[in-house]
Amino acid sequence: MSERLEVVIGKELEASPGNRCFWWGGSWYDQAFLKGMTDACEAVLRASGFSGGQRLAALMPNCPLVTALSLAVWRIGGSFCPLNVKSGVPSLTATLELLEPFAVVLSEEIRGEIGAALDERGWVHVVCPPAGPLPEFRGRPTGAESRDIAVIFSTSGTTGAPKAVPVTHSAFLDNCRSTIKALEDLKEGDVLLNALPNFHAFGYMSGILLPLILKGASTIVPNFMPPSHTLAAIAAAPVNIVILVPTMLSFLLALIEKGASAPAGIKLVIVGGDRYNIQMDPKVQKYLRVGVQEGYGLTECAPVVAFNRSAARRRLGTVGEFLEGCEWRLRDENGTSVEGDEGVLWVRGPSVTSGYFRVAELDNTRFDDGWFNTGDYVRIEDGYIRILDRVTDIIIVGGFNVYPQEVEAVLQTHPAVQTAVVVGLPNATSGEIPKAWIQKKPETELTESDVVHFCKDRLAHYKVPRVVEFVDSMPLSGTGKVLRRVLRDRDSSKA
Repeated sequence: MSERLEVVIGKELEASPGNRCFWWGGSWYDQAFLKGMTDACEAVLRASGFSGGQRLAALMPNCPLVTALSLAVWRIGGSFCPLNVKSGVPSLTATLELLEPFAVVLSEEIRGEIGAALDERGWVHVVCPPAGPLPEFRGRPTGAESRDIAVIFSTSGTTGAPKAVPVTHSAFLDNCRSTIKALEDLKEGDVLLNALPNFHAFGYMSGILLPLILKGASTIVPNFMPPSHTLAAIAAAPVNIVILVPTMLSFLLALIEKGASAPAGIKLVIVGGDRYNIQMDPKVQKYLRVGVQEGYGLTECAPVVAFNRSAARRRLGTVGEFLEGCEWRLRDENGTSVEGDEGVLWVRGPSVTSGYFRVAELDNTRFDDGWFNTGDYVRIEDGYIRILDRVTDIIIVGGFNVYPQEVEAVLQTHPAVQTAVVVGLPNATSGEIPKAWIQKKPETELTESDVVHFCKDRLAHYKVPRVVEFVDSMPLSGTGKVLRRVLRDRDSSKA
């Protein structure tokens, strides 16, 4: 029988109950406190009717309850499903239909609109404070899936339809242990920042699991914004391991440049989730006294694939070397193996998921005999990975994925829109921003402001187009496909 997270973590909580576990709201809590929270959550879940193979969803900010609920769910043999509060009601509804959760745990501040929407559709939900206790409730009967699945991460997918990635206990354990081994400066007792959203695999693994497996501790920040609160938490805890997406790091540096105190004692700064602008590195070294070690991963890989392993071995502009146990090969866009050091990266290993949750038809597009297509075009340089381009058209805004077809589908519902195409444009602050090209229906009126407000009512804020351009026609290929590349090139020629 393979190892399970609640067993590995539970042994440490029992062995060292007095060790500090997490910092929350200005105070430190020990491992006995987390165990007590977990015991209480488990008792409520069992009384509610929750059983092995079922799924518990959560719409919560980063908080102690996310960790306690996860451990409690695993003890019973279920799966935990953290969801993005900002994804919007239509997206959440579609995701819940796919996941079929036993119940949804909500934070107090979002119970209004979302709670009403869940009631309307018959989804059981319970409102809970960020540090518990979990109130008594009665869930709904659901189908059972494999007890090996620890967490299911949800995304809208490249087609706009919901897509979910199941990550097993063994995959997470392998990824955490390989990461600890790869990062030479990561040591037992370190304090890691938990500010990345826990509904993302990167934030969940680095903010929750990694500190527990490492025998370290975490500083929990409900949301990164405002960055001044995060900077204050880093100093107060204090934190010595900072893990962020590049945009978050740039916000912290901007605060320090404007006069905020730079935190002392930072020994490791890790970024991932988006391309790191190496021009930022001198500022990082000036204010934090360390250079950035960039990494790379995907949800399907639980999530880390590679890291720059130390300050001495890092290569700026690369995402580092593959984790131990991660096999790789390069193929062309048709999936055929290629010679040389450039191509589409495919990976295989104990951290890689075997397929998507309940959408088997998607597996054929990304999986092949245990190999996973990352969708990234890379160059391998002496074992270091350099990301050259994205094969897909995913737009990354401040570390958050934006799928053009999802935004286009919303735009197409506007009565004045005939055709809509969304493409990512470079942006100094957020990495990229969505831009919409719109062809209006004849004899209709539509302004840029109309488009933006329409999207704001239906999409998360980071998915809303920041630029809108109206066109008489779209550039098409011989098969009638809109040529996004041509639209990007048009914008580049204007710069």
